[in-house]
Amino acid sequence: MVDIHNMYFIKKPKTINLKQFRKNKSELDTFYGLPREVLFCKECCFSNQKPNSEQEYKHSISTKKPTVNFDSKNICSACKTSRLKKNIDWKEREKMLIDLCNKYRRDDGRYDCIVPGSGGKDSFYASYMLKYKYGMKPLTVTWAPMLYTEWGWKNFQAWIGAGFCNYSYTPNKVVQRYLTRLSLEKLFHPFQPFIMGQMYFPPKISYLMDIPLVFYGENPTEYGNNIKENEIAQKEQNYFSKNNYDDLYVAGININELIENYYLTKLDLDPYLPIDQNKILEKKIDVQYLGFYLPWHPQECYYTAVEKGGFQAAPERTLGTYSKYSSIDDKLDDFHYYTTYIKFGIGRATYDASQEIRSGDIDRNEGLALIKRFDGEYPDRFSKDIFEFLTINKNEGLNFYKVFENPEMNKDYFSNLTDNFRSPHLWKFKNDRWELRNTVFSNIP
Repeated sequence: MVDIHNMYFIKKPKTINLKQFRKNKSELDTFYGLPREVLFCKECCFSNQKPNSEQEYKHSISTKKPTVNFDSKNICSACKTSRLKKNIDWKEREKMLIDLCNKYRRDDGRYDCIVPGSGGKDSFYASYMLKYKYGMKPLTVTWAPMLYTEWGWKNFQAWIGAGFCNYSYTPNKVVQRYLTRLSLEKLFHPFQPFIMGQMYFPPKISYLMDIPLVFYGENPTEYGNNIKENEIAQKEQNYFSKNNYDDLYVAGININELIENYYLTKLDLDPYLPIDQNKILEKKIDVQYLGFYLPWHPQECYYTAVEKGGFQAAPERTLGTYSKYSSIDDKLDDFHYYTTYIKFGIGRATYDASQEIRSGDIDRNEGLALIKRFDGEYPDRFSKDIFEFLTINKNEGLNFYKVFENPEMNKDYFSNLTDNFRSPHLWKFKNDRWELRNTVFSNIP
């Protein structure tokens, strides 16, 4: 362990120099490897700044994630995927699903597939369809949210109450708090530890319990990943498994450095690390997207969850958007989407409206109006709980607090940190307030 006495790894965020936001357009810095020119899809509302899903364990501050692809007509790949779905022979796909289920179906009283989730609309729909329509015996598995909402906990209980067994993993909250804080400081990505734990937990349970078939819901191509990924039903193994752990990152920091210099142990980090690839091969673990076989429609998932499982929407709309039923189980969801808005200029309303435009539930003009009204709202409703969660407590008996010049998190600290992650090519400071340089709704009065 490196002696860090009187040495801080993480300084308090500095007040930024606004001069970098006043340069000529061609001279403005571009963060995160984002395209300099901002374009908007002509069919939905995505911009070309939206990052695609990648291997989270590769994510450091210098990582340049690929963004959603635009064609020469400024149509994004998510919209193209939506078009392609209209030409799929879904009856044939359902036959393929039945064949897959028959391949793994067990008659010895054991579980024959795994469905990850938290009891939200999508995980309920997947588990319900597999059990009650296709006769499978799914084991549901849950990586517990960091800060359950009241309604998220109720929906989790309703899910189990609808006839499903569940293995739930609640990680060490002291370690999770620490990693979340590090991830916020290093990447402005407070949700990363949760994403990593949630993604890697199901294959690990698959291995331990010898249940080789794992079902996820939607393919990331639905939200802009390379269309070719939707040509097969399997989730690529490199998303959730790895052989060499030396070049693996958590919270933007190499795991060897986390162990050497940040007071963490391999045991602390294990829940957040992908499964060994050899174990995947040993048990022939097969991770599939149910959305490859069934015409996935989030609203239909919601209606099914309400009708069959007693799922309840939140009693209030989610800050930053207009919806009440998507990603509502964790208080940190609000902050997660706010950070994407700061880093990429894309908030939660943009995600929701674009998805509903592609699904045919609203038209683009309605989507634009909703984005203009709600996108980028400050996530104030749970901020007290979240700032308490992100404060590293000296009284916990561990040395984590020593890594921070200021272990306390509050609104002023968060605000300064936020400004340090704004890319000048996206943001300008005008009339004592921050504004996006380019918006999809710029022509709306």
